[in-house]
Amino acid sequence: MTTVIIDYESGNLHSAEKAFQRMAAEVGAGDVVVTSDPDVIRRAGRVVLPGDGAFPACRDALYDHRGVFEAMEEAVIKGGKPFLGICIGMQMLATRGMEYRETAGFDWIGGTVERIVPGDAALKVPHMGWNDLVIDRAHPVFEGVQSGQHAYFVHSYHMVVDDVAHLLAHVDYGARVTAVVGRDNLLGMQFHPEKSQNVGLRLIANFLGWKP
Repeated sequence: MTTVIIDYESGNLHSAEKAFQRMAAEVGAGDVVVTSDPDVIRRAGRVVLPGDGAFPACRDALYDHRGVFEAMEEAVIKGGKPFLGICIGMQMLATRGMEYRETAGFDWIGGTVERIVPGDAALKVPHMGWNDLVIDRAHPVFEGVQSGQHAYFVHSYHMVVDDVAHLLAHVDYGARVTAVVGRDNLLGMQFHPEKSQNVGLRLIANFLGWKP
């Protein structure tokens, strides 16, 4: 089974590629490839969508790559292949994003990407650095991971889900900030698992072994 990391020129994919390759080798999950080839994406066993920067720019960059989104939709929505969105890749699962301007998302998980508004004025935005995960709902991706363990965040916006059942984990940053969302074969992580040391590697391994 091949895990595809989508390359649409959004951020440095090197660290994600290496982390996924390392854990795929450890758990026997097959090959990991970085690609923008629609045919390779359609045949993927799993799909990972990373993203860095602003929501509108990432969405525009993805849609500018002819056939990439359509191939991803065919594999994930029609084909039911496991999907993981990371950072902006998670945010694009939402119905809309409100960064700079209202921008349509995939609408795969209903919700709106809104600016973080901490209740404590001493807390700065962007939310940057390590924060403690609070697991709200059991999910196979959390096997061996507990509330209180740390993940690494760099973001100013987060996804507010329409259905609370789709909020799998959050962090406290003067308010509840979404950390993990999911439904069916879809998962999204606001933090960077590839930069979150042992916890992140465990989450990657769990995703690679997940059979929704």
